[in-house]
Amino acid sequence: MDTSAEPERTRSRTIASGPPIRRLFRDVVADRLPSPRPPQAAMLFEAEADPYGDDQSFLADFYNEILHQDTCRPATADGLALVTVVAGDDRIPARHRFQAVDLLFRAATVAERHRAETWPATPRHADPASEARARRAVQAHVPGLLARWPAECAAVRLALAGLAVVFPTDRTLSALTPRLQTFLLRHPMGTDVGDYVRFVLVLAAQDEHRTLAMTEKFTDTYWTGTARAVPTRARALHLLGQMLTKVGAALTPSHSRQ
Repeated sequence: MDTSAEPERTRSRTIASGPPIRRLFRDVVADRLPSPRPPQAAMLFEAEADPYGDDQSFLADFYNEILHQDTCRPATADGLALVTVVAGDDRIPARHRFQAVDLLFRAATVAERHRAETWPATPRHADPASEARARRAVQAHVPGLLARWPAECAAVRLALAGLAVVFPTDRTLSALTPRLQTFLLRHPMGTDVGDYVRFVLVLAAQDEHRTLAMTEKFTDTYWTGTARAVPTRARALHLLGQMLTKVGAALTPSHSRQ
């Protein structure tokens, strides 16, 4: 995927051979999030933690500690503050900022996505109180993250666009079309990025009939479907999550360094 994120290129080449991601996360959190920090920060600061451990193992453990197997727990909302500072700091490589915004999207949409998957049954590990707290926590952080749009690379903008339609406001929705125009020109319908961006804009229009029609069109063609009786918003967010996952999977190391 050509994310056309040139501002990242020079800086990230240095990061590619720089410190392990756990140490970068620790430095960012230390600088930007004062004590007392959420309990998940122990993975960054505890003395026995290996500061030079494998990046992928660390990331899997760290994010799972916050959003456990895509389910919310009582401490999830607090832990999202860690994810937010990671998502909003230029010391973190673009690929990892994308993943952080993606996790915020997933935390904010857990209830609706799982409802779409299990309808009409109640999701097995549902925790409505924790899910509501997580959603409110993400919502509080969205304005600050969207304010970074002009300086962000293209890859992270894609994730931010998905987060923006989860919490629609007149200001953010009206801004999405001009902000995504470059993606529309570069990525036609039928490409991963092109379909994702067009679906985001359909959601931004807040027309339930169009949203339902586009959800069914894309689901029939590409994605894991949901029951037709599921509320439209839940179906749409379930689909958008799948599309965001595929966009993220296309972020190879070379793309994330651009």
